[in-house]
Amino acid sequence: MEEFKYKYDELFNPVLEAFHKLGGSGTNQEVEETVIELLSLTDKEVDDIHRGNTTKLSYRLAWARNYLKRLGLIENSGRALWALTSEGLRTKNIDKNQSKTILRELSGTSKSKNHNKKLEGNNLIAKSDELNELTWEDELVDILKGMQPDAFERLSQRFLRELGFSNVEVTGKTADGGIDGKGIIKIGGVLSFHVVFQCKRYTGSVSSPSIRDFRGAMMGRADKGLFITTGTFTRDAKKEAQRDGATPIESN
Repeated sequence: MEEFKYKYDELFNPVLEAFHKLGGSGTNQEVEETVIELLSLTDKEVDDIHRGNTTKLSYRLAWARNYLKRLGLIENSGRALWALTSEGLRTKNIDKNQSKTILRELSGTSKSKNHNKKLEGNNLIAKSDELNELTWEDELVDILKGMQPDAFERLSQRFLRELGFSNVEVTGKTADGGIDGKGIIKIGGVLSFHVVFQCKRYTGSVSSPSIRDFRGAMMGRADKGLFITTGTFTRDAKKEAQRDGATPIESN
């Protein structure tokens, strides 16, 4: 059953309002959190999966940003960083039907039998880099889910080494309280942090109890925790991972 029922075109004005509330610019995550607040979305709505590890909220927000960019209301100066244009700063809300008409013209789409086709998901509107990235990420997640557990652990080990970790070891075979590996990351060549990680090929969402269990296993063993999964993290899980006063856990 679909929990998140807002379509991409119903998110145009909430996204615009979010940018205005954020002072004219914001990251994807900041915009998403602000839209959640503006629409009073429930956790079930926020966690509803579109495909792979992408939620319907994130996917449709990406389409909304794609449209607003084509309309000249927002622009992205960097990866996942957006800002209102001068026109966007003057615009508080837009008529979604009028915007669709303009975008059909921009795309060279005539009023033919395709006129009544759903725009989201087809190629009538050129996809942004963000949407293309979401597509290949979903395809990659499908491949990762087909890997054997030990192969996924070795891939995570290689991934951390590529990120600059040293002394990376996979310890999952020892059933070490849910800890699958450990490593050391040095920041600026000065500060070193001992990190333990757990890597799971989840199909669904990682819940807050899973984060708490992992934190319990890592207590006294590391400065930080890293939870790597092919699934998603519920909103409660994300909050638990960064809860004040608790050992921080990065969720990826």
